[in-house]
Amino acid sequence: MAEHEETEPDYRFTLANERTFLAWIRTSLGLVAGGVAVHQLVPGLAVYGARTALAALCLALAAVLAASSYPRWRRAQQAMRRGEPLPRSRMLLVVTVGVLLITAFAAALVIIG
Repeated sequence: MAEHEETEPDYRFTLANERTFLAWIRTSLGLVAGGVAVHQLVPGLAVYGARTALAALCLALAAVLAASSYPRWRRAQQAMRRGEPLPRSRMLLVVTVGVLLITAFAAALVIIG
């Protein structure tokens, strides 16, 4: 398999890729803060264990997002260096579905009691 020749991409693209990586990390940190806040600051909910479950969902999504952000940044950087199309990311769907599930769960808890 022939190796692709790598060249330094325009610095603006490298910085944009870095900003995207940092946005994923900020989102992950926001989910961590939300999970801790739910567990520590929300009074007992009508459903036993719901507060812990909601916090755990936030923290799990944060962990998945944080763990996948660096490999995503690296794949995009390598593609730019090789002049290849940028790789697609499944994390967009994962984050969208994850936040939707957390929101639906939280809404159900609010409605229940």
